[in-house]
Amino acid sequence: MANQSMDIITKVLEQSAKLVEEQVDAQLSKLNEMDEDDLERLKERRLEALKKAQKQKQEWLSKGHGEYREVPSEKDFFGEVKDSKNVVCHFYRNSTFRCKILDKHLAILAKKHVETKFLKLNVEKAPFLTERLRIKVIPTVALLIDGKTKDYVVGFSDLGNTDEFPTEMLEWRLGCADVINYSGNLMEPPTMTQRSGTKFTKVEKKTIRGRGYDSDSDSGDD
Repeated sequence: MANQSMDIITKVLEQSAKLVEEQVDAQLSKLNEMDEDDLERLKERRLEALKKAQKQKQEWLSKGHGEYREVPSEKDFFGEVKDSKNVVCHFYRNSTFRCKILDKHLAILAKKHVETKFLKLNVEKAPFLTERLRIKVIPTVALLIDGKTKDYVVGFSDLGNTDEFPTEMLEWRLGCADVINYSGNLMEPPTMTQRSGTKFTKVEKKTIRGRGYDSDSDSGDD
């Protein structure tokens, strides 16, 4: 019985290898059949794609992407959000130690993900907006797409419940909300050293606007 199973597995592997080989041969044959004009058109399309990507990057940079910036007031916030498709905004308070931890990670991600605008806003200067977005816990990061709040990162509960979470953990969390172009696996948070008491929360890709945060409080502030 075991020999029969091995024979079946061997045949499946052989068939798979043959299929891959045929696909590679087909691609090589297609390339060999291309004349100089075809190759030139292919190069032109790739060059055009590169130019388009570079133009898009320059447009983002001109709108303040690529750096983690402070928004002076509520009025400025609305203008910033209207100007960009994807926005990450950290609502902070100077006296809250964990806000400084988030600052460090967000500054790194702002440079890496130029497609998204990264901002910070002092809640003491934005009482109307803080109330409108139902922000009750500091720090809270609002994730906006097309001018609308799609998700929130409240405290560190989605980041491993630890002050020592890696930047990759926050990057993964933002990727779950589609507010950045994330190339990793969204099904699981990035691997990190497990510490006693560390707990990870799987995050479903859905809108949670209007969710209450009564279970959290400013007691997490140092």
